[in-house]
Amino acid sequence: MEDVVGSAIAAPSMHNAQPWAFRFVRGSGLLQLRRDPARAMPVTDLGDRAQHLGCGAALFNLRVAAAHAGWEPQVSLLPAHDEADLLADITFRPSDADRDGLAALFRAVPRRRTSREPFTGEPIAEELCDGLRGAAVAEGARLTFLGEWQVESVLELTEEAAYRETRDDAVRAETAHWVRAATPGPPTDGIPVSALGPRMYDGRAPVRDFTPSRRPGGQVAAVFENRPCLAVLSTPHDHPLDWLTAGQAMERVLLQATLDGLSTSLSSQAIEWPELRWAVRDPLTVGSPQILLRLGYGPAPAATLRRPVSEVLEII
Repeated sequence: MEDVVGSAIAAPSMHNAQPWAFRFVRGSGLLQLRRDPARAMPVTDLGDRAQHLGCGAALFNLRVAAAHAGWEPQVSLLPAHDEADLLADITFRPSDADRDGLAALFRAVPRRRTSREPFTGEPIAEELCDGLRGAAVAEGARLTFLGEWQVESVLELTEEAAYRETRDDAVRAETAHWVRAATPGPPTDGIPVSALGPRMYDGRAPVRDFTPSRRPGGQVAAVFENRPCLAVLSTPHDHPLDWLTAGQAMERVLLQATLDGLSTSLSSQAIEWPELRWAVRDPLTVGSPQILLRLGYGPAPAATLRRPVSEVLEII
């Protein structure tokens, strides 16, 4: 359990808040995934949708690690209607077959990074895009690569969201809470200065500026791509079950992209504002947008630390 949970917590989450908690019951062999309300963001994540996405990504990593170890996880999502924080019950049985093709993704788990660095702008081969679309479909979601006019529209929405953030004290305070600019010692959650990436001197990539009013020491400016490769991950509906589905699909796409040699970053800025979120959706696509992905080729950033397993796994 410590090994599979150790892989699970390598997942991305909004502002690296790491909103997951695990409980393992020795006698029954039951592992429970719960969300941690203490790590909620009530201003920017109204309804806890992003929390569910992060926990869904952790659940997918757990499934990958279990398959790699020769176990087939049996997952029941939202098993108790009277426990909003209980997201999944998981049991395991030995298996020689990897029916879902998960084990092959295991080597990407420690290599996946969220990159806030500039990408080269080199186009991504269509066969790689098809593989990423298939990864989303395998988990019950849809990945739509945006055309030129759609990219322009989404970039305008992201710029509008960034402007709104500068005007909203509560949003800025909540975001700043997770930036570890002055934390003594290596931070185990939140966004360290080393992961902020450079400030955008030129270009239009949807990369969030987490410190708009100050410049942390060592942060430089750089030219980003003008025509980023963007894709929207969406689900048919927009309920907690769909959010968990989206989180698993998101992580499957990110791990496959990592194996394909791609750099990735996630953007939720426009999606955090309800009146902007629906405009992110392709008008020809039925579904709810859950996250915006930026993909391309670029340098591999350093890993951000995670809380130790002992803090997130309770064994009873």
